[in-house]
Amino acid sequence: MGNIEAEFNGRQHTTEGAKGREPFIREATPEDFHVLEAVLLDAYSQYEQELPDDVWIAYKASIVEAIEQSSTVAKLVAELDGEVVGSVFVYASSETAYGRPELGIHSPVIRLLGVTSKARGRGVATALIRASAQFARESGAHTLHLHTSDMMGEAIRLYERLGFERAYDKEFTTGQALVKSYCLQLANTPLLQ
Repeated sequence: MGNIEAEFNGRQHTTEGAKGREPFIREATPEDFHVLEAVLLDAYSQYEQELPDDVWIAYKASIVEAIEQSSTVAKLVAELDGEVVGSVFVYASSETAYGRPELGIHSPVIRLLGVTSKARGRGVATALIRASAQFARESGAHTLHLHTSDMMGEAIRLYERLGFERAYDKEFTTGQALVKSYCLQLANTPLLQ
């Protein structure tokens, strides 16, 4: 795939959002990392009540770890009115995203797509996914993957509306939970038209 990160650095994307405002998408800087933690914990806090305490504590720790680790090829942030309100992390493969080379995903994988509760419904998640897809396509990839679970039903509906399709052969389980896989074919996706 080449040097994906170098290909994206320095570029910024805007995407038409709801209410006439456009989310501004850019590569995160090290100065953003403390803000990313607050954004992602706010975004994922809606699941705290659905998870056992020990699972939620581990989930929060994994979010912080993902922010600090360097195995991503891009960490994208979305701004509205100069404030970071969302982010998504792009990994080169299933091995770098999850430590799971056996999934056989050798194209970009997005993880930790999150939008603060106050910025939802303004096109931020769509803008982040679109920028990730553009980034993947410009890097020479033909697909973009993600994983999710039934707990995230609203996110699944968004992925399907944007053209992602189930990739049953790339799914796995953690404990009792099925981690569903979705794939977007980048060649002719309306998302990038």
